[in-house]
Amino acid sequence: MSFTRRQILAGLSGLAVVGLGVGGGARYWLGRKEAPSGHDYELIAAPLDLELVPGHQTPAWAFGGAAPGMELRARQGEWLRVRFINKLAVPTTIHWHGIRLPLEMDGVPYVSQLPVLPGEHFDYRFRVPDAGSYWYHPHVNSSEQLGRGLVGPLIVEEREPTGFAHERTLSLKNWHVDEQGGFLPFSVPREAARNGTLGRLSTINGEANPILDLPAGQIVRLRLLNLDNTATYRLNLKGLGEARIYALDGNPVEPRPLGEDYWLGPGMRICLALRVPAAGEEIALRDGPVRLGTLRAVPAEGATVGWPAALPANPVAEPDLANAEKLNFNFEWVGTTPAAGETAAPSLWQINGVAWDINDKTCADRPIARLKQGKSYIFELKNMTQYQHPVHLHGMSFKVIASNRRKIIPYFTDTFLLGRNERAQVALVADNPGTWMFHCHVIDHMETGLMAAIEVA
Repeated sequence: MSFTRRQILAGLSGLAVVGLGVGGGARYWLGRKEAPSGHDYELIAAPLDLELVPGHQTPAWAFGGAAPGMELRARQGEWLRVRFINKLAVPTTIHWHGIRLPLEMDGVPYVSQLPVLPGEHFDYRFRVPDAGSYWYHPHVNSSEQLGRGLVGPLIVEEREPTGFAHERTLSLKNWHVDEQGGFLPFSVPREAARNGTLGRLSTINGEANPILDLPAGQIVRLRLLNLDNTATYRLNLKGLGEARIYALDGNPVEPRPLGEDYWLGPGMRICLALRVPAAGEEIALRDGPVRLGTLRAVPAEGATVGWPAALPANPVAEPDLANAEKLNFNFEWVGTTPAAGETAAPSLWQINGVAWDINDKTCADRPIARLKQGKSYIFELKNMTQYQHPVHLHGMSFKVIASNRRKIIPYFTDTFLLGRNERAQVALVADNPGTWMFHCHVIDHMETGLMAAIEVA
């Protein structure tokens, strides 16, 4: 599984010509083999000093001059064309989290592409089959690169109007910085063996405890994205507003009340409809009892409208549960604790007894499961640890169908927060050929073993 530098720099069209990757450059939903020339966005990764802590500078890394990065938008079913330019001093890539796309656009080094070296560029071109809230980030030295700010939202708009006249994107990120804005370690082995290494400063759109103005009396679509390395947010709203859930991780659900709180793990997203109260009122957006930011109602023109209808379903294949093959995946702690002061990435976690070696470029050549294209599968996910794991699958969506710990209203997603000692079932149709990563999205869990490859052919 090796590519030449010339083939990688040629972008998608070059890959399609030489037939690299399972299935070449086209996929079943693309409708045409070649992307139109040019690009919609020129996205530059470069250093950027941020004032996260008042009066102090933090040496962040940014996409498009912002951290979190600039918001990218596309319309469902259309092409997204991004020329990515690396102006950092280190190699990197972009992975498009949650998007069902061709393998060679997935951004995983030594699996779908070579890392983009300093001074190089890479053209990402693919159709976006599903509407929803997604995001992008590197898959190279992820603890540091995501930790320094290389994350950003990707919004795929529905083909037709949804009834929402107002919307806001809220990117949640916890920063590993001290009181002077200097970076703290992104991954500490003894913390990686537990919940993961938490940062100390919570932000919304790069700002700590911001005040966000919303139009009074209106219904606003709030897209909340957890772009953090580690933190799981127990989201809740305190105030006079009323909120309903409209989508989870990009996929629509039947609208229902938010309830007391919602656990949003790293990599997960939730789309809320919020009825904003009268002008002058405030709503606290909280993580458990901790205020993350304030939603302030300000005077606005326009008549108040009712709740929009449910969002249209995405074209995800429905698994055949009656004839699906069942596969077990055990998420386990290795059982050793790293020595004090240890800095190298140890093997702390494993899936089905195998720990991924983040330094071994050949791990994907030994997939943990081989799926037959077009066949339905049920994955039994068993968390045999005392810590939560947001389990993420590249390239495909799966349907959550059962859990031994909570009532499940089945829904499609790409990331599922597997609770401690929880056993859950998810189902999918293996309809996208390639070798896809399957991992925990607590980044230092992933980098210390909790990742595997799944092959579809």
